Amino acid sequence: MDLLNRFRICFLFIFLAFQSGYGFYLPGSYPHKHQKGDFLSVKVNSITSIDTEIPFSYYSLPFCEPQGGVKDSAENLGELLMGDRIENSPYRFKMYTNETEIFLCRKDPLSADDFKILKKRIDEMYQVNLILDNLPAIRYTNREGFSLRWTGYPVGIKVEDSYYVFNHLKFKILVHKYEENNVARVMGTGDAADVNPPLENGGSDTPGYMVVGFEVVPCSIPHDAESVKNSKMYEKYPSAVKCDPSSVSMVIKEGQPIVFTYDVSFVDSDIKWPSRWDAYLKMEGSKVHWFSILNSLMVITFLAGIVLVILLRTVRRDLTRYEELDKEAQAQMNEELSGWKLVVGDVFRAPNNPALLCIMVGDGVQILGMAVVTIMFAALGFMSPASRGTLITGMLFFYMILGIAAGYVAVRLWRTIMCGDVKGWVSVSWRVACFFPGIAFLILTTLNFLLWGSHSTGAIPFSLFVILLLLWFCISVPLTLIGGYLGAKAPHIEYPIRTNQIPREIPPQKYPSWLLVLGAGTLPFGTLFIELFFIMSSIWMGRVYYVFGFLLIVLILLVVVCAEVSLVLTYMHLCVEDWKWWWKSFFASGSVAIYIFLYSINYLVFDLKSLSGPVSATLYLGYSLFMVLAIMLATGTVGFLSSFLFVYYLFSSVKLD
Repeated sequence: MDLLNRFRICFLFIFLAFQSGYGFYLPGSYPHKHQKGDFLSVKVNSITSIDTEIPFSYYSLPFCEPQGGVKDSAENLGELLMGDRIENSPYRFKMYTNETEIFLCRKDPLSADDFKILKKRIDEMYQVNLILDNLPAIRYTNREGFSLRWTGYPVGIKVEDSYYVFNHLKFKILVHKYEENNVARVMGTGDAADVNPPLENGGSDTPGYMVVGFEVVPCSIPHDAESVKNSKMYEKYPSAVKCDPSSVSMVIKEGQPIVFTYDVSFVDSDIKWPSRWDAYLKMEGSKVHWFSILNSLMVITFLAGIVLVILLRTVRRDLTRYEELDKEAQAQMNEELSGWKLVVGDVFRAPNNPALLCIMVGDGVQILGMAVVTIMFAALGFMSPASRGTLITGMLFFYMILGIAAGYVAVRLWRTIMCGDVKGWVSVSWRVACFFPGIAFLILTTLNFLLWGSHSTGAIPFSLFVILLLLWFCISVPLTLIGGYLGAKAPHIEYPIRTNQIPREIPPQKYPSWLLVLGAGTLPFGTLFIELFFIMSSIWMGRVYYVFGFLLIVLILLVVVCAEVSLVLTYMHLCVEDWKWWWKSFFASGSVAIYIFLYSINYLVFDLKSLSGPVSATLYLGYSLFMVLAIMLATGTVGFLSSFLFVYYLFSSVKLD
């Protein structure tokens, strides 16, 4: 209880700390108020493609470079792991100052290598990702009467056998005008006027502007390279530029220079700063999410009915009738017992490979706890897309901290199976700290070599590898050992009945038990496969996923279904005198990972048809394998712990000499 109370106090403290600092806007994104004429700088992120899933640096293509040279922006751990490489760009605007036909640069004639790589990136449908004031550039297109929105714009397009590059960008900056010079009033919290200091350059008489939208229209225009041979960056292009996004005309050829230009216009908008991310986070298909939850509730209700029948009618009735008999009658009844009552002397017999079971349960507790806490914080708005990489960074942080819980659960379960013997708890703790991270490290290292070979920005730098290893062995492992020490000191769970010295023979089964275990995974999969489509689309199709409220509900429902499925299957095995329930209860709910992996292959074949190359397919399958391994450990742990509590409750009510 003391540990639980401390956790609640720590959680409340963290919650209040975040609220006091970020109570009225999305974390990681502070409002910037600009005066008319202030310079706005555009940044560039890695170019990406849903055809290859391999990001590359923006400057790997023959684009214009800024006058002061290319400089990397500060990136957090999550951004680096996601493959983001944010750099400065030559695009520069003046706040609330419309400019047209701005000459950017004239690139040297395309070499054979540049021409080849540019054509390849156009074939692979790579997108350029620009960022202004922490807002990604958004592009609108019309198709069959519907308005579609995309983040970024394509490098170019192929028409018949010709390749065209988008060398003119038409920017539209949406700005909201503020007369107020106080953050609290700007954010709509005027009661905090005396708390927040005035913004920089925010005089009370001078109106300020905040960027609330960033749109781009790419065009392909055949500029005259000779006319700008002596022009300098940001000068006026000598002739009129007509941007027509419905036509392309700048054909790229080897040995031919490319001229880049841009326009920028500022438009007043009613969108306020806190709502500027709504265009990116519009929740599509909310009815589908609700249908997913309703579907899960129906499955849970069905399983809950079965569980209630087992507990209230069958088990409770048998126990009540058994307790009402006198000792002689009980002894006579013991000889006539059938079903689960026959395995009373073997049900707590140690399973095969008990150390591995403890290790997997410990890692499952750690992964499940990380998922619940991370999704909870994301649902509260603390891990918004405005703060790139926060979600991955938060997952790593919570995973390391929860190493204490992993070590504690694994070692205490080990002591319970060993009937209180403390011997070996250090070995169990150490293996808990290395089992899942070791497999993850092996998979990610293999995939990283593929990315290194492709010269992708998605490859983890060697320095980051060192940092991850230090986090693993200097933080995660010691915390897991501390948790193991606490588990070794805690009293083990004493079995309510003694285990016979000679194991009881399990009678031949009508159906193989592994068939029931595999089939049990279909029910948990049914609760999440709809939400799984949105998550997969977010990861592989470049869409923003921000319905963490729905995801939290689905996660809770998944935990309930896994517990119920494992409990019912464990009872079924005990009824046919199969007392080897330990591993079966784990894989009964953990087998949902098999169906998720099969769904991932289905998604690759039917939804990612354009995914090209063996490297891209290997990356997809490698990351999918890593994901399903984590899901198997988390769901299997839920099933095992619920079955253990059920068996303990069931046989603690049986009185035998």
